Amino acid sequence: MYKKPVIVFEGVEGSGKSHHISNVAKYLKKKKINFIKIREPGGSLNSEKIRKLILNKKSDFNKITDLLLYLAARSENIQQLKRFYKKKVILIDRFTYSTIAYQHYGFGINMKLINFINSFILRDFKVDYTFLNIVNKKNMIKRLNIRKSLNRYDKFDYNFYEKVQKGFLKLVRQNKKKYKIIDSNQDIKKNQNKIIQIIDELL
Repeated sequence: MYKKPVIVFEGVEGSGKSHHISNVAKYLKKKKINFIKIREPGGSLNSEKIRKLILNKKSDFNKITDLLLYLAARSENIQQLKRFYKKKVILIDRFTYSTIAYQHYGFGINMKLINFINSFILRDFKVDYTFLNIVNKKNMIKRLNIRKSLNRYDKFDYNFYEKVQKGFLKLVRQNKKKYKIIDSNQDIKKNQNKIIQIIDELL
């Protein structure tokens, strides 16, 4: 019998996380393994409404409002995800590490505040494995330049993304063996194979 882990894909803009989570979803579908795939912010109906507010180019929320909106979107998702917890494989495009990396390491919001609200929302919902996708400045800019449309979080100075990526690295390295760093500057096919191999082990 297959295990039903919660698997998260993290990374800054242009790091390839959304590509890889989609590739894993195709693989699970091919193997006829039950799964659910969501993104953050977004995923559930109400969370998608909040996503539009957060990422709208005309939005100019202060950093605390941004944080609370992200966490509100997560609160909506968790109610849905708990129905499938340990019953289906759960794939999440961005999760708690993103909130800490962007809002704490990027914007400087108090870590204890973020962790307190996250813990209150998640309770016993736990992530089993995290893929952190990293990218260098050249490739990140190149990939953002070919996107058809950019949201509010695609337009920060590179120094901001560098702080966020360093924050991600600190977070996963505190997580012992429950993560894999994927260097998206390398061959995409090799990275796909590497991820699928780990997925097989997790299942």
